[in-house]
Amino acid sequence: MSKEKDKPVLLEAKDLSVGYEGHPVAEHMNFTVKEGDYLCIVGENGSGKTTLMKTILNLKRPVRGTISRSEALGSGGIGYLPQQTEVQRDFPCTVNEVVLSGCIMRAGMRPFYNKEEKQLAKANMERLDILPLAEKCYRELSGGQQQRVLLARALCATQKLLLLDEPVAGLDPKVTAEMYRMIDSLHKDGITIIMVSHDIAAALQYATHILHVGSRMFYGTRSEYLTSKIGQLFLAQEGREG
Repeated sequence: MSKEKDKPVLLEAKDLSVGYEGHPVAEHMNFTVKEGDYLCIVGENGSGKTTLMKTILNLKRPVRGTISRSEALGSGGIGYLPQQTEVQRDFPCTVNEVVLSGCIMRAGMRPFYNKEEKQLAKANMERLDILPLAEKCYRELSGGQQQRVLLARALCATQKLLLLDEPVAGLDPKVTAEMYRMIDSLHKDGITIIMVSHDIAAALQYATHILHVGSRMFYGTRSEYLTSKIGQLFLAQEGREG
């Protein structure tokens, strides 16, 4: 238990409400993300999961409350894998160019990528088994390959914290399982994970902590969620719909 307490805090939300134009969609959230955590954010459709992700990334301001980031994250310490749009899937760049774009914060004002950044992109492509695709056009890849490319890009931005918004959306079951195993492997290598997921079974298989957003809120460990009233109700509902 003391080992858990000693882990550095990367993110902390206090009475956080998120939404649009001052109108909250998720309210009164209190949670902490420590180094080495695997936090899954679950909840009904439209409950504010993606809005929360954008708030963590400073792309949106909180409606109320605060979310603080550790100085250890720095200005570019979060890698982000967003939900893809059809326009993004049709992006006419090579895999290498897409992955390298994850180094843009490292490059700063430089109009080019240096040797170290190119080596980092290559290492992350190798890590995710997409190096043979480096010169292929991104839009010609399968959905699963595209997600690996975007994950490699996110890894170029950070080795500390990855934010993943529905990373398996639209993938077939085999590719979905491969993607979950890959994310779990990155977590075991020491990368902290925050993942929005509609897949409660996967969330409960891999996560260390669960944040349930919606009309009722919950934050705690996976085992605490399983025994909570909100967790049991949501699992029963998901079972009926499945």
